[in-house]
Amino acid sequence: MNAGIKVFAPATVANVAVGYDILGFALEKPGDEIIAKFTNTPGITITKITGAKGKLPYETEKNTAGFAAQKVLEFLGDTKTGISLEIHKKMPFGSGLGSSAASAVAGAMAVNELLKKPLTKRELLPFAVLGEQIADGAYHADNVAPSLLGGIIFIRDNQSLDVHRLPLPKGLYATVVHPNVRILTKDARDVLSDQVSLNQTITQSGNLGGFIVGLYNSDIGLIGRSLQDVIIEPQRAKLIPHFQDIKTAAMNEGALGCSISGAGPSIFALSPNSLIAENVKESMAKIFTDAKIEHQIFISQINQEGAIKL
Repeated sequence: MNAGIKVFAPATVANVAVGYDILGFALEKPGDEIIAKFTNTPGITITKITGAKGKLPYETEKNTAGFAAQKVLEFLGDTKTGISLEIHKKMPFGSGLGSSAASAVAGAMAVNELLKKPLTKRELLPFAVLGEQIADGAYHADNVAPSLLGGIIFIRDNQSLDVHRLPLPKGLYATVVHPNVRILTKDARDVLSDQVSLNQTITQSGNLGGFIVGLYNSDIGLIGRSLQDVIIEPQRAKLIPHFQDIKTAAMNEGALGCSISGAGPSIFALSPNSLIAENVKESMAKIFTDAKIEHQIFISQINQEGAIKL
């Protein structure tokens, strides 16, 4: 009865340059793991947290994983079952890689797996989004949906969770670098102006449409021409040290595009093959190494599975 199950939920890149709050894709690594076991105490209890350096609450209602898990139980009308969660954080906070989203996804999925999957992955989405909302106050799925479902996700509308998985051309690789600089999502949102010009709107809409059409047609050239953010990136770039140098280096190596991952400070580049992705990695790493800024760097294909039971 107490063997338990373990779930892995991957990191994600949100916004993907041209889709602020409406695009995201999943990485193969890093990610968070949660172990769920039955207990004699009804409801959700959090018994262990590792990798969080004491920054995460054990109170279920204040923890993204715990809250998402509790919401799944409540939806199922289960008031008697007790489940304990061990949360193993294996990705940095405030990184722009969807740390709180991964925990929320893993919490919701762990409960569902332990209860023999009464809900589909897609049906878990609203509970995971509610969990992440605990962390940043926003009800949006650009991190949660790809972490849960995998692939590249387009969200037509966040409130109704009208989400759609986009096709994936062969060979796409992401290079993601995380400098050890903390930027909170709230702070990254505060720098944004609520005024957008008509020209910016037209350009960004064209780039978003071009990116989606490029994915459907496996048109690598169109994808590359479209990955240009004229609204959010210019406002946030100043928060990230050496951003422009990183972007220039990535593009010089043949990346299709390079921009801020989520709210930052992580930076992602999409490449048409693994060789270019490796060259991008070396160039990105050199800039931060020369600047004596600690960093982690990952190369990943787009994770097609999303959250999984280990």
